[in-house]
Amino acid sequence: MSEVVLKSLQYYGAGAATLAALIISLHISTRWTGFAFVIFVTSSAALIAWGFLQPDSEGIGWQNVILFVINCIGVYRYLLASKSPADST
Repeated sequence: MSEVVLKSLQYYGAGAATLAALIISLHISTRWTGFAFVIFVTSSAALIAWGFLQPDSEGIGWQNVILFVINCIGVYRYLLASKSPADST
């Protein structure tokens, strides 16, 4: 695999995760939190690819498989479910 592609996956994954965490920490609204989880999903997908394509990085790949599932749950709860998580409290 090309070094440029691997570096792009690695740095996109790290940058997108950082941006998503910032958006969630700002707690702007439920909708913004949902879009942050969408960014987390793309970050996890990039890091899954990087983890399994980069030699000796399978641990990051497997970690992000689990985070991908968790982030998909966040997308469902904040963007797709009929009742927002904030309404249930």
